[in-house]
Amino acid sequence: MEIDVLRPNKKYVICAALTGAATMKDQNPAVPYTAEEFAEEAYRCYQEGAAVVHIHARDPQTGLPTENIDQIQRVVDAVRERCPILINLSTAIRAGVPAEARIKPIEVIKPDMASLNTGSMNFALINRKTGELITETVFENTFAMLSSFARVMKENKVKPELEVYDLGHMENVRLTSLQGVFEEPRHYNFLFGIAGGMPFSVGNLAQYIAGAPDGITWVATSIGPKLQPVCNMLSLALGGNVRVGLEDNIWISEGVLARGSYEQVALAVKMGSTIGRGPATPEEARVLLNLPER
Repeated sequence: MEIDVLRPNKKYVICAALTGAATMKDQNPAVPYTAEEFAEEAYRCYQEGAAVVHIHARDPQTGLPTENIDQIQRVVDAVRERCPILINLSTAIRAGVPAEARIKPIEVIKPDMASLNTGSMNFALINRKTGELITETVFENTFAMLSSFARVMKENKVKPELEVYDLGHMENVRLTSLQGVFEEPRHYNFLFGIAGGMPFSVGNLAQYIAGAPDGITWVATSIGPKLQPVCNMLSLALGGNVRVGLEDNIWISEGVLARGSYEQVALAVKMGSTIGRGPATPEEARVLLNLPER
């Protein structure tokens, strides 16, 4: 896929990833646990310019990510009552959740979008200075899961966000697409910085873009305080979309914790304005991302 960097779409979609599966309040007190906290944070992100929130619902007592349908539904309902932001639910949820429980919220709740992880991989937290292993798991995403999850999303008119952690995952998607399980054009999230996946670099992002089919939409995500802003600025310059949020980065500047994902949304809006691009509303994002009609 070629991108005309001289004429990028003036509008871009900001997705705020509010929690992830690992970030906790002891790292940043702004991480939401309760449905009310999710709704308030989503509203603040919406006011600052986000069109989408990516949600890993939490057990409000323990703060741990949960596959409990009732709790996920409470979070989604609270967000929808608070503002019209688009909802992107995680099908990763947390380590150890079986495939049937990972996809069940998509069938029951039918969010606007959902993450669709595209390949099995080592998934770890490692001390970047010493190489010491902190924790790890094998993140299972088989070909059978990729196609079955995609079919469920298509049947329920939920837009898949194809989560790509390395170049081999691009080929997984291409092969699976031959089954006709994806509505075209597809939407990709090019992810960097997970131990077990590709590191962020200009060249690595360029490889993803060059290997993608024509007509897709995409966002790039990089983990951590130093590379998240750089990745966002490069995405904007290349005509892509932007993801921010406490799932990926708990800081707003060096040594300063973000008061919420909304502060990072505001920064992404300022970045876009420097090159003449502006954030899409949820209604505009629905068109830009080719979300299915219901």
